[in-house]
Amino acid sequence: MGKRNRMVYKKLNRKIVINFTNSSIIFVLLFTFFSVSQVNAQSANPPTDDEVNAIAKELYCPVCENTPLDVCPTQACAQWRDVIRDKLIEGWNEEQIKEYFVNQYGDRVLAEPPRRGLNWLVYVLPPMVFIGGLFLVYKNLRTVKASKPIKSDSHLDEDDPYLKEIEEALRIIENKE
Repeated sequence: MGKRNRMVYKKLNRKIVINFTNSSIIFVLLFTFFSVSQVNAQSANPPTDDEVNAIAKELYCPVCENTPLDVCPTQACAQWRDVIRDKLIEGWNEEQIKEYFVNQYGDRVLAEPPRRGLNWLVYVLPPMVFIGGLFLVYKNLRTVKASKPIKSDSHLDEDDPYLKEIEEALRIIENKE
């Protein structure tokens, strides 16, 4: 039985060594792949100012009212543009960067509000108000066109003191010329 146990142990040891070796090789290959891809992502050309400003143009400064992030002169905005640059270097896309800023500062940093909640009114109300205004102008023009012209009464009150005063002033002006 001793010889048989040794053979079983030898076979078991070989399987363990082979599995360990295969696992080690796979680990090394995966580690190498991911470390090289990380280095490639970082060694790629850094994003240009135009690329950073293209995203910053669609975001507003959370500190300054109504100032796009790409033209805001404050130090905070310069830091936020650097954050955008860092996120682009890390491989983030435009939507992920916008989502990051929305999570940090809320929807108010977006140049275009999201179409959800009460924000949909921003997209619906202006056209509705414009169409309503056109309707009111059309209705008013039809009313003016349909109304009868006012007949002027050529008969004026001869005893009106203001009329007499104006006529007297006109005669004086005519006589001076």
